[in-house]
Amino acid sequence: MESTGSSGRLWELQFERSSRRGGAFAALADSAPSSAELQVPGSLAAAVVKWPVELAQDDSWRMESVLSKYENQITIFTDYLEEFPDTDELVWILGKQHLLKTEKSKLLSDISARLWFTYRRKFSPIGGTGPSSDAGWGCMLRCGQMMLAQALICRHLGRDWNWEKQKEQPKEYQRILQCFLDRKDCCYSIHQMAQMGVGEGKSIGEWFGPNTVAQVLKKLALFDEWNSLAVYVSMDNTVVIEDIKKMCCILPLSADTAGESPPGSLNALNQSKGTSACWPAWKPLLLIVPLRLGINQINPVYVDAFKECFKMPQSLGALGGKPNNAYYFIGFLGDELIFLDPHTTQTFVDTEENGTVDDQTFHCLQSPQRMNILNLDPSVALGFFCKEEKDFDSWCSLVQKEILKENLRMFELVQKHPSHWPPFVPPAKPEVTTTGAEFIDSTEQLEEFDLEEDFEILSI
Repeated sequence: MESTGSSGRLWELQFERSSRRGGAFAALADSAPSSAELQVPGSLAAAVVKWPVELAQDDSWRMESVLSKYENQITIFTDYLEEFPDTDELVWILGKQHLLKTEKSKLLSDISARLWFTYRRKFSPIGGTGPSSDAGWGCMLRCGQMMLAQALICRHLGRDWNWEKQKEQPKEYQRILQCFLDRKDCCYSIHQMAQMGVGEGKSIGEWFGPNTVAQVLKKLALFDEWNSLAVYVSMDNTVVIEDIKKMCCILPLSADTAGESPPGSLNALNQSKGTSACWPAWKPLLLIVPLRLGINQINPVYVDAFKECFKMPQSLGALGGKPNNAYYFIGFLGDELIFLDPHTTQTFVDTEENGTVDDQTFHCLQSPQRMNILNLDPSVALGFFCKEEKDFDSWCSLVQKEILKENLRMFELVQKHPSHWPPFVPPAKPEVTTTGAEFIDSTEQLEEFDLEEDFEILSI
């Protein structure tokens, strides 16, 4: 890359993947050193990225503005990043297995296909006067977005769908991506999640825990008619089959109104197949199980059961991490968890003139990061997606076989609603004057929601 002219000069930056708040270039945000050299691990030190930098002629020079101009031009050389070990072990990613020795490219392709949501900056201020960046506080919200996005991918495109750079994608993919753009009118934007978090006792800009994110997603999903998900968040480490069936099994329209069904509707499809108008349909299920797997650190007795969850075809991974750092865990290799890291700050991306979204910054093309499972904070939330009722029945069988066999169970699966619990009422969209994502324009509209919070990441 050539210099930009007399007002510019060439800096050579040795680039690293950094988990520090603000990303790899956090150290450069406040000043303009004559040269910048970042510490890099191992063979990555050989990868040199050349970057033209325009220098202003006065004291108002801001490194952040210069970096933002060129940030999307950084070339990541995956060959220099940390490699998977040479082993015959299987790698499990969201219910799919890969033999590392012979299927490495397939494995990396599978990982890069997951939607990757990171810190962003320069979006419209949350609530009109709030922060315009979630750097430093929004990592768990971004992880929640990633888990939900994976559920939507499975719902519309299937688990086997794959993403390729610069390749035209199905219209459903673009529509899914637009659900998460950082705008207040997008149903799962950082704006909507942060403001709905106020109803969970979290101020805008405050850290979330796994359960808070789960509760926020459950409530936002009520306004998402296109995806039409039933979101069930377990309580007291217990999943109740009866409650889930009550929430997900819905009756089509009655025979009297069948003729009024629009083409493509569920009822019209049932009629065209000659099915009974009273045959219950299944609302796709996003099942989130918040857990506390220890006091100050994860109890080793839960490790095998935790890993088994990533093997299930219904797996959406797990939300968790360490104090100060939330990650989206998507699989494991041996005793190491594989995760997507949201701690990179990128500039806000909006739809283009043709209505599509440039998705190049929404997929992680680096080698995935790993951490030992025993370093995991004990507050986590498991995610599962059951598109059809048979998927849920299969999941129940797997849980009974692989999870409930342990003496110290990670969670419980029961058939009937516990008699000492309050009656289960399927969540319903509150009566408001606006619809969809526009519902949450101020925190005053959150009073109808109950406060539900538990199993948070330890205080920081």
